[in-house]
Amino acid sequence: MIPIKDATGIARMREACAVAAFVLHELKKHVRPGVTTYDLDQLAKDLIASRGARSACFGYQIDERRFPAYSCLSVNEEVVHGIGSLKRVLRDGDIISLDIVVEHQGYIGDNAFTVPVGAVSPAIQKLLAVSREALALGIAQARVGNRIGDISHAIQVHCEKNGFGVVRDLVGHGVGVDMHEEPQIPNFGRKGTGAKIRPGMTLAIEPMVNLGTYRTKCLSDGWTIVTTDAAPSAHFEHTVLTREEGPEILTVPPAA
Repeated sequence: MIPIKDATGIARMREACAVAAFVLHELKKHVRPGVTTYDLDQLAKDLIASRGARSACFGYQIDERRFPAYSCLSVNEEVVHGIGSLKRVLRDGDIISLDIVVEHQGYIGDNAFTVPVGAVSPAIQKLLAVSREALALGIAQARVGNRIGDISHAIQVHCEKNGFGVVRDLVGHGVGVDMHEEPQIPNFGRKGTGAKIRPGMTLAIEPMVNLGTYRTKCLSDGWTIVTTDAAPSAHFEHTVLTREEGPEILTVPPAA
């Protein structure tokens, strides 16, 4: 069953997503050459705590493994779930995906953004632009009466017509009391398939788009997902509320 949020749940989701959006907005300001991903992770920890929330990433458990960081910081060929490290120093021309997931008053806010470090190549500029456009196109399909496959199809078509690989092994998802709820939201698929979209769903829509092949693998740390051809990957994500009036982005960054 896909959870439908009542008025109280929606209000709590708004608050959690506002915290997640604030943390991501502030963290982006500190991305620059010479910064380590450990520094950024510790800053994320402090920013989350400053808003009375907790990291939903830290300690997240799969089997016997617990995620050891407060944010997911994925550099270049790392698609998602990168772990902050003093050994990973950002350099001019890198890209880094900042994925912030917080729990606040029992509800989850989830968002991500890929940031260029200094000057990046035209190919990477295009990758970032197309990935952001794909997110917007996917969100536009999150309309009451549509189906989940309409979101998936819109993302896939835009990315592939621009020559990029759409990750198959990881998908978007419902979000609410739990970080991962139904439905799964692939970034590839056919129109008119999947669950029907109803009012009150809260969906984490998150294209993961590669400069090369769509294929991925997991590193020996058991968490970090990378492209098999070592090509860069971009990741953009919003938490979206489905309403009769149309989709509403809950993770809107604060005004500058």
